[in-house]
Amino acid sequence: MPPTDNSVGIRMIKDFSLSSLIAGFVAVLVGFTSSVALIFQATQNLGATPDQTASWLWGLGVGIGVSSIGLSWATKQPVMIAWSTAGAAVIATAAAKGGITMGEAVGAFMVSAVLIVLCGVTGWFERIMNRLPLALAAALLAGVLSRFALDAFAAIPSNPMLVLGMFAAYLTGRVFWPRFNVPIILLFGILIAMFQGGFHFESVPWKITRPVLLGPEFSWRATIGIAIPLFVVTMASQNLPGISIFMAHGFKPPVSKIIGWSGFANLLVAPFGGYALNLAAITAAFCLGPEAHPDPKKRYPSAMFAGLFYGLIGIFGATIAGLFAAF
Repeated sequence: MPPTDNSVGIRMIKDFSLSSLIAGFVAVLVGFTSSVALIFQATQNLGATPDQTASWLWGLGVGIGVSSIGLSWATKQPVMIAWSTAGAAVIATAAAKGGITMGEAVGAFMVSAVLIVLCGVTGWFERIMNRLPLALAAALLAGVLSRFALDAFAAIPSNPMLVLGMFAAYLTGRVFWPRFNVPIILLFGILIAMFQGGFHFESVPWKITRPVLLGPEFSWRATIGIAIPLFVVTMASQNLPGISIFMAHGFKPPVSKIIGWSGFANLLVAPFGGYALNLAAITAAFCLGPEAHPDPKKRYPSAMFAGLFYGLIGIFGATIAGLFAAF
């Protein structure tokens, strides 16, 4: 007998947990704060107005939110979509050279999205991933995460109390409360930062973002200077390690469907500034690991929560940017 809507809803409610909510929040917190400056730099180099910059966050946030929630619910796997950090760097660099208008950039975003859709529809990318040994996937995961982990120690001289305090909380939590280690580390870090007077909420703007439709213009210089490099770095530095991280955690995602949908969603939000949507790489580890939930079958809500938080970033772009800047 097929499951009823009520049974599906009850199952989803049972699968939700506080640890999955915290895992989704931490994933978004890390992903947003570590790369949003590149997005602001890209929009600045393109001569965007404040409203257009907020619209970029709207397009990215809404596109990521809908995709993460929809794909995670459909596959019952923690499919976390994100924006391309490397892609933002490509756009900022190309725009800094001058001559490329906002319309041409939007046109380039759409060309890149179409190429990503083709990779998903044709199955080219999945055939490559099926030939990737699991040991190599694990090595890619280690390479992605090692620099991220080592950078924490590099921050010790700037704020030893905060970094060493959170590291001590991590070591203690691994022994006594491994499931809730991440939220406790975050809470401990917040308390230290508050003690140091590090939070500044007084300048946060409180308003809803209004999306701005940016008409696309297609040109060869934008296609060669932005679209092709954006496509390459999104697939190589985001989707490839993203799938590798999935495989390293024992999941078998429907690669072609995920890639195809992310490209299609990218195409829809590109006219509002959504330059590139792809699988999360570094931050996906928060949603894929046992910290999200001990049972792998109940980790998918963490990516749905991440999608919810990204959607809030889009809807309240300027406000959320200010709040995350405070963190």
